[in-house]
Amino acid sequence: MPETVRLLPEAVVASLRYSSRPRHSLLFLFVMFYVLYLITGGLIFSALETPLETQLQQEILQTRNKFLNDYPCIDEAALEMLIRKVLTASDNGVSAVKNATGDSNWTFAKSLFFSSTIITTIGYGQVSPISESGKIFCMIYGCIGIPLTLVLFSALVERMLIPARWFLQLLVTRLAGQCRPFGVRLLHLTLYVSFVLIFFFFIPAAIFNYLEPEWDYLDSIYYCFISLTTIGLGDYVPGDATAAPYRAIYKIATTCYLLVGLAFMMLFLTIFADIPQLNLGLLFSNFDSEKFSKLTLTVDDIQTQQHTNEHNSPHINSYINTSMGDQSERISEP
Repeated sequence: MPETVRLLPEAVVASLRYSSRPRHSLLFLFVMFYVLYLITGGLIFSALETPLETQLQQEILQTRNKFLNDYPCIDEAALEMLIRKVLTASDNGVSAVKNATGDSNWTFAKSLFFSSTIITTIGYGQVSPISESGKIFCMIYGCIGIPLTLVLFSALVERMLIPARWFLQLLVTRLAGQCRPFGVRLLHLTLYVSFVLIFFFFIPAAIFNYLEPEWDYLDSIYYCFISLTTIGLGDYVPGDATAAPYRAIYKIATTCYLLVGLAFMMLFLTIFADIPQLNLGLLFSNFDSEKFSKLTLTVDDIQTQQHTNEHNSPHINSYINTSMGDQSERISEP
């Protein structure tokens, strides 16, 4: 019997081989872990943020009382009404700083930036439609634009996979016989992650840090992460400073950065999901004997294919498909 190399851990293989039904118990445990993860996040955020929030509340209360003491002629109810007006305007993206003389939030460049946050589901929320017609159009625009964006990104990722797979083939050629298939794919993923971190996180963060006077480098990294993961909290938005030069060009350039960055993030998810050992979704899929056999290779098969690669480079793609799993034949397919 030839020696067998498994693409999944032995314990996982043993538990999945004899089951043709969905792994309901495993899914239940994963759901419980997910709920525990949510609870842990809530507890940690509460512990980290509550002290600073309390401190800010005390500071604003002291400032308010000091203002009333310095100007006793001002009615407290009138001040309260003014504060409410300012907060309401701020929630709608209108700043009261410098007598509200800043640029409009709905210039073409800012509106284009807002449109990109809608169809990419980033949705910062620092600016939102005020009029009823604007809210209706926003819903219609999102219903059409979000599917169009998914189609566009899917088409882009499909074409971006061509150079990514070419680079994977190059790694296979250079490392054939020196590294296992999983190791080659893990190296490929690591190199791609490094590329994304450098060109879509570290370098853009340095640029934002330079252009945004109130941001430090951590704030800039935080903005890049919140945006490219489509979390979009809206606490940091580039180009909103009143003194920012060339704000229109800045907003348009940021829009381009977000669209290109999101495409590369989708490519990362595709490359990640192509590695069976890292794709946890396979644990909840149906397994049968025929599909299970695709997860197992003999050492003789790998050595034979490596010998073929040395003499005929067009067979490299076949080596990738047989030793690491073909994307077109996913295990989860019926």
